[in-house]
Amino acid sequence: MDERSYRFEYDPGTIRQGRNCVGSLSGDLARLDCERAMVVCGRTVGSTAAVMDPITDGLGNRLAGVFDETTPDKRLETVFAGARRADELDADAIVAIGGGSSLDVAKGISAVAANDDNEETIAEQFGAGGLVPVPNGELLPIVAIPTTLAGADLSILGGITASPSSGLVDEPVGGGIMDPRLMPELLCYDHALLETTPREILQASAMNGFDKGIESLYAANGTPVTDAAAVRGLSLLWDALPTLSDERESWDSSDILEGIILVQYGISQPSGTTLSLIHAFGHGLTAHSDIQQGAAHAIVAPKALAYLFEHADGRRELLADAFDIDTDDHSHDELADAIVSEVEAVRDALELPTRLRGVEDIQREDLEAIAETTMHDSLMGNCPPDLDPSEEALIGVLESAW
Repeated sequence: MDERSYRFEYDPGTIRQGRNCVGSLSGDLARLDCERAMVVCGRTVGSTAAVMDPITDGLGNRLAGVFDETTPDKRLETVFAGARRADELDADAIVAIGGGSSLDVAKGISAVAANDDNEETIAEQFGAGGLVPVPNGELLPIVAIPTTLAGADLSILGGITASPSSGLVDEPVGGGIMDPRLMPELLCYDHALLETTPREILQASAMNGFDKGIESLYAANGTPVTDAAAVRGLSLLWDALPTLSDERESWDSSDILEGIILVQYGISQPSGTTLSLIHAFGHGLTAHSDIQQGAAHAIVAPKALAYLFEHADGRRELLADAFDIDTDDHSHDELADAIVSEVEAVRDALELPTRLRGVEDIQREDLEAIAETTMHDSLMGNCPPDLDPSEEALIGVLESAW
């Protein structure tokens, strides 16, 4: 038998799941010795009473103020503005509410607020290396309250960008931030808040979260711990995500939230992430168009999996277990086809796009540049060792998705 060597280092924050669990925020912050929490969110969330009222009630007199300026672009200037606001409020904690954008910006705020360097110096470092510097010492603890299903919560990293129009960098920078201390101290998965999010946003974000579980299984750096969590999480999502196309009262929100928690459990470690081929394609597509990440995944995931299975095993038996496919009744190749079909079925149940030609700002002549960006994405290093990708092969995947 082949021996498997691995190292699993993971320190997640406390996880709460349940309807109206944000009502305990004040007590949770007290246990963290925090008295003044700044809420970080976008304008839409910040102006939605059904989201903000339960949170402000839960925080009580520990609410110091609200910073509601996050955007999907996750700009460095937004991070700086949030850090200045945290300083003005004398905040000792950050409560991030919304999707991955707000959670990523909150991580940037936590690091910048603790940094003694000025904004110009931090921007220079970011422009040079694509990483927001994280200083030594204590950072502002983060409480994460996700309202989408992208699975960007149990993570020590976040994406940050900067453009020359900000005056902070000379060239566009797509970078991020990473440090074990940026793992949220507390995560609240509240059914009531999830149900305030428009269905189309949940459907798109769910495909992103779903793919995290798929990639965790075939990534070169997966572990038995992430295998177990991903198989169970995918099984729950495979069965429950299609209910998002029904009326809100029919959503299987418990299984959806449990599945999203499990598929991302352990995928973001100090040694790296298990995100791989599909997410690299997602980065390539979003770098060259305004396509939303979940829509990009919906289009490319089945084609990327078909390509992977053509050249690698891809842990297909574990994926088959997650999707309740009988491995005894299928050949090796038939398993691959059945898995791709199940992924397509989830995508179609979520009513997501299926072809790149339907994306308004992607032309067929753009596919070569998208493939080049994908090939150079750092996540490609997590592909299975028996996969030997090339730009030509990636162009073929994109052509098949066209």
